[in-house]
Amino acid sequence: MDNWRLRLASIIGTVVVFALSLWINQEVFMHSEFVRGVNWIYLPSGVRLLATLLLGADGALGLLVASWLVDFLYFFPHDPMRSVAGGIIATVAPYVVYRIAREQYGLRASLTNLTPKRLLVLALAFSVANPLLTNIWLALNGNTTNIGERFFAMFVGDLSGALIVLYAMKALISIVSKATRCM
Repeated sequence: MDNWRLRLASIIGTVVVFALSLWINQEVFMHSEFVRGVNWIYLPSGVRLLATLLLGADGALGLLVASWLVDFLYFFPHDPMRSVAGGIIATVAPYVVYRIAREQYGLRASLTNLTPKRLLVLALAFSVANPLLTNIWLALNGNTTNIGERFFAMFVGDLSGALIVLYAMKALISIVSKATRCM
């Protein structure tokens, strides 16, 4: 497959998987919503981190597109500035963690060199960066209502979603890798 086709498939795949994770999260964890878009368990955060760890810039671009679609069409249809900023923040936080993983851990696309401890460190870093950037932006725009509680809920939701998705994918990769070696 041509490089541009693979990149386009990665971007589109990220958009689809992100949207699917959001739908699953809404169906399964709807009762865990703190405020609109902030859940105590938020699987899309795990997809955000996984997409960047696996696909780098292509995953980040797919996340940006997906985040803008979701923000403009679902979460904040009457607030274009929040939709634009939300999409950018939702993309920057996992991309920064991806860059750190490349620098500190020599990240490989297969995630084979990410131990459970390293995955936990990356999930924690992302789970602090995302709500921190979001709440800084909201505070700069005058929204400081329940900022501590909102940060904590976002942190817990991002961390739980990231851990569920990352460890599930790590286990799946390990199973597939063992199965292919046995063939």
